[in-house]
Amino acid sequence: MARKPTPRTPKAKRNGPKQRGGGAAPRGIGGAMPTREEVMEFIRTSPGKVGKREIARAFGIKGPQRLDLNRLLAEMSDEGELSSGRKHLRPKGGLPTVTVIEIVGRDDDGDLIAKPVVWEDEGERPSILLVAAHARGPEIDVEASIGVGDRVLSRISEIREPEEGGYRFEAHPIKKLPREKRRLVGVFRASENGGGNIEPIDRKQLRSWSIAKGDEGPAKDGDLVRFDLGRKGRLHVPQARILETLGSPDDQRQISFIAVHTHGIPDDFPEGVISESKALEEATLAGRTDLRDIPLITIDPPDARDHDDAVYAEPDSDPANPGGFIVYVAIADVSYFVRPGSRLDREAQLRGNSVYFPDRVVPMLPERISNDLCSLREGENRACLAVRMVFDKDGAKRSHTFMRGLMRSAAKLSYQEAQAAIDGNPSDKAGPLLEGILRPLWDAYAVLAAARDKRGPLDLDLPERKIVLDETGRVADVVTPERLAAHRLIEEFMIQANVAAAEMLEQKKTPVVYRIHDQPSKEKLASLRDFLDTIGMKLPQASNLRASHFNGILKHAKEMPVSDLVNEVVLRSQSQAEYNIENVGHFGLNLRRYAHFTSPIRRYADLLVHRALVKAIKLGEGGLDDSEVPRLREIAQQISEAERRAMAAERETIDRLIASHLADRIGAKFAGRIAGVTRSGLFVRLTETGADGFVPVSSLGTDFFNHVEAEHALVGKRSGETYRLGDNVEVRLVEAIPSAGALRFEMLTEGKRGRVAAPYAGPQLKMRRGKPRRR
Repeated sequence: MARKPTPRTPKAKRNGPKQRGGGAAPRGIGGAMPTREEVMEFIRTSPGKVGKREIARAFGIKGPQRLDLNRLLAEMSDEGELSSGRKHLRPKGGLPTVTVIEIVGRDDDGDLIAKPVVWEDEGERPSILLVAAHARGPEIDVEASIGVGDRVLSRISEIREPEEGGYRFEAHPIKKLPREKRRLVGVFRASENGGGNIEPIDRKQLRSWSIAKGDEGPAKDGDLVRFDLGRKGRLHVPQARILETLGSPDDQRQISFIAVHTHGIPDDFPEGVISESKALEEATLAGRTDLRDIPLITIDPPDARDHDDAVYAEPDSDPANPGGFIVYVAIADVSYFVRPGSRLDREAQLRGNSVYFPDRVVPMLPERISNDLCSLREGENRACLAVRMVFDKDGAKRSHTFMRGLMRSAAKLSYQEAQAAIDGNPSDKAGPLLEGILRPLWDAYAVLAAARDKRGPLDLDLPERKIVLDETGRVADVVTPERLAAHRLIEEFMIQANVAAAEMLEQKKTPVVYRIHDQPSKEKLASLRDFLDTIGMKLPQASNLRASHFNGILKHAKEMPVSDLVNEVVLRSQSQAEYNIENVGHFGLNLRRYAHFTSPIRRYADLLVHRALVKAIKLGEGGLDDSEVPRLREIAQQISEAERRAMAAERETIDRLIASHLADRIGAKFAGRIAGVTRSGLFVRLTETGADGFVPVSSLGTDFFNHVEAEHALVGKRSGETYRLGDNVEVRLVEAIPSAGALRFEMLTEGKRGRVAAPYAGPQLKMRRGKPRRR
């Protein structure tokens, strides 16, 4: 439980007219010179900024007495009692009554800890305890909506008798401020006489920031640092101040930490959260359906540490359903262990999801849960939430039933191991499972796959690349894992379970956090049609497009040399999936309703769906709490943002690792494909590693290159030489910047000629001395 707010010291009774600052009018008003204690009390109790003018007005000091007041305040400042800004005063080491604070972490009890954003005194910024209470005005639920990295306008009160934690101040939130997209992180470059500057690691950031002597802290030249910006001097020039040293930016083993810090991803669990997880006990059969005799198995990547889903299938023996199948999907019962309002729950909601890097995972839940209590280990009893689904011979679902069970995994297999068994090469472990377990799974999948093909979800062919690390944590290789039927089997079973969860909750009229994917916008569709026109393809003008319409385009493109290009452009035309309590369906999967149910270990959305099912079907403890329901819209938005944050962090880490991997190959030639076209140049994706790099338009030659947006092309004005999205090219690596994940190439392939006839409607880039000039 969060601490209760400490009562504030009552303001002194007003003895005179209302003061401008709104603070208590102290004794002595009416011309008498105040004592030091009265000045300090007035400053402490005034809600606004206090300067000499406010003090003089409060005490009725006029004329010659102002000089005496100035001397008194100067003495208090010289003796360390006051700190003075340009126009306001405050107690030395104190804080304004209203200020902006930054949430920097949690204490052992899981309570939020902050520090002031502005701190003009010497020494370390004081720690502030954030009070868990609703703010006035638009209510802020501290536990749910404010997290590490947020900035909050708060009312500050001093704790006269500090508690055991030693906090001198506590903050009462007034308003959560818009969150910065990124924490400020850069590389420190030291000057000989102290101070220095910070170079950005963000490729889009072109400027650097200066650091005054004394603001560099313990950072050394070349260190990766987290910093903050303030404004100093009469001209208010931005100045950086180093907050934390993060190590060397060139160490591949530290690269994932760059993304963790730049995106403000919580990566350490508070001691209170760890203690709460360690106190949990294993679930028993009480109140559960006994599923231990059903040979459910887990199929995961070979390096998986946790196993949160298990499957089983068998032919349906019901004479009324010939050729049909019964499919079980069992999911770890996280809702039993992570209860609403607990420290574990608050931390999981703050994180939103687990984040996966090539060298590490930042989990949503502590290891005691994710790798133990909620990992469906082979041969061990584990609590689960399971769904039994009955399908007919055409793959149509006839019924589904949810249950809270106790299961025991019959086997743990990798995708490759299960697939090899089906293909006729069973391992010693998979061999005994082939006929009784694996074969029925594949037979059931064949039925579901036929129904999926008939449904027509979006069928993009976009291979994923995986970074392989050596024993030292450095990049050894970049590979494209083979897409197996075993992958598609598990994926389809999970989709069916997710659909069943959404349908059950709608049937029970229980609030649902849907996984939605809206259809493409009119603007994106218009752009896609313009592009398809240039290669002789048409997208129907139907008012209600479906994924199957796009599949027709993709299927036709497979016979063309521009297949990769069409897949890329179709992908870019799609909307972004998100979590929402308003259902618009899932366009990509061509489903009317869809809710994430199958990964509550790593996604908070799934945990909410589990709780909703527990409550709706009356399955026992750990159901959706009444206090959660009004906040579901806000929570859905929050976890959608966390998902986008994780995706960006994962993508940037891969870019940095590959840039580091290629840094010693400057001058080498690579085959690639144009993956992006802009006015300023071309983005090229390398065939070997999948890495993206940039070819500046200034390096393409002496011609004028116009950007023809509808054609996704750069076209030479005189020569007609054309570089187009999807073209195969050869490039030379000119520069690699690992800390920014940036690669710069030189184009070695001449552009093709005479392919683009569309008029150019944008600004021209004129080449002069190798650099672009707009005209």
